[in-house]
Amino acid sequence: MTDRQRERRRRVRAGWDPPGPTPPGACGAPDLEPTAEETLDCVCGRWRIFQRRDGHRFSTDDFLCAWYAADRVAAHGHDPRTYLDLGTGIGSVALMTSWLLPAVHTVGIEAQAVSAALARRSIRFNGIVDRFEVREGDLRDESLIRPGEAFDLVTGSPPYLPLGSGVESGRTQRAPARFVHRGDVTGYAATAARVLAPGGLFALVYAAYRPDDVPAAADAAGLVILSRRTVVPRQGKDPLLDLLCLGRADEHTPSPAEVEPPLTVRDRQGGWTHEYQQVRASMGFPHRVHHPG
Repeated sequence: MTDRQRERRRRVRAGWDPPGPTPPGACGAPDLEPTAEETLDCVCGRWRIFQRRDGHRFSTDDFLCAWYAADRVAAHGHDPRTYLDLGTGIGSVALMTSWLLPAVHTVGIEAQAVSAALARRSIRFNGIVDRFEVREGDLRDESLIRPGEAFDLVTGSPPYLPLGSGVESGRTQRAPARFVHRGDVTGYAATAARVLAPGGLFALVYAAYRPDDVPAAADAAGLVILSRRTVVPRQGKDPLLDLLCLGRADEHTPSPAEVEPPLTVRDRQGGWTHEYQQVRASMGFPHRVHHPG
């Protein structure tokens, strides 16, 4: 039994009908079936994503970045049509955001060839090649953005660990997702500022224990933080992540950023909180009862 068949059986048993469009799937294309080194996993509703078993796999960071981007778009009353994901990796943030915002045309920029190839296969599997393209290269390379191109929404999940500050994984894709091999948050902010359309928003996820990095990067790029929401992994623990929304400084009256209530993922017993379950449901993920221990 394939991973996809197991997932379908589990959902049928749970009595849950995934929301959203049904992807065309492999349609007989051999390269749209996972190899022995890969899995084909649920990402939103019925959409799937190719991931290497021993490589970089999508995480809570990606999930929440996509959710926060769509949440802020709604809060600002925007209706984006063009969307850019910086450092798109295997395409997880961009796929989730594209599922949430079905009217957008998505561009992902990714420097690692193996990750870009996985993202392109997921795009084909989900039947969205007409509105999602991956451009391979360093996100700081200005030639990757076409003349006159601008984006209503930009997302990013920048690496935040300086080289030499820890032990890097030797597994494919993983080290650059956490350690700064190319652009850090300063590079992400500079690129976002350069390509944002008038009124555009830049949503990102970053490490909460490095609170000075994003404000410094925003200031250098001519951006301003509009809102911030911390993510607490478990009730009683310190914040783990910051979700932030930025805009152009010349479009917003200087004022303190809106500080939203923290989002707590798990309660003291280890189960998902009601709020986090609601976030999952809005992203096309099934309700799941967590049994601590």
